[in-house]
Amino acid sequence: MQKLLRRKQVCVLGSAEPGSAAYDLAGQAGELMARLGITVVSGCGSPATRFAAERAMAAGGTVVSIIPEGEMPAADWPATVVIPSGVGDARNLLMALAGDACLVIGGRAGTISEVCLAWLHKRPLLPLTGCGGWSDQLEQNPPDERKNSPILPWNSVDALEQQLRALGLVQA
Repeated sequence: MQKLLRRKQVCVLGSAEPGSAAYDLAGQAGELMARLGITVVSGCGSPATRFAAERAMAAGGTVVSIIPEGEMPAADWPATVVIPSGVGDARNLLMALAGDACLVIGGRAGTISEVCLAWLHKRPLLPLTGCGGWSDQLEQNPPDERKNSPILPWNSVDALEQQLRALGLVQA
């Protein structure tokens, strides 16, 4: 009998607008993770995190969406599994904890709260660099001095794949 293993999960945090380099890379990241057998966890609340989920789904991947509302979203929501948390911004803790690592793309205030929670709970952080937002600053300015988890930057899908492999998130 074959041993069943839990699929690795990566949370996609952040924000970027359509037409930006960060938005395009979010989509490429979602597709890459699907191809590598990684479950994508995305709230789908920003254009970039939604695009990552859409591209992961299109590539045949599994997407879990943890949303702040207490109601199920429309049927066209880009997710395999939807978890309506009903806890508003407290959902950020669920997002920080739901991944074996957290991919950080751009970002604003909500993103930095998720990043800090992920850091406190020792989740590796994979910030996109060179495209602006919180993710650009994370390697030089971690949440605090404790070095709780690795911060592994990426600026292309090839670099992202190397980081995912370095973390042992790609199963043979």
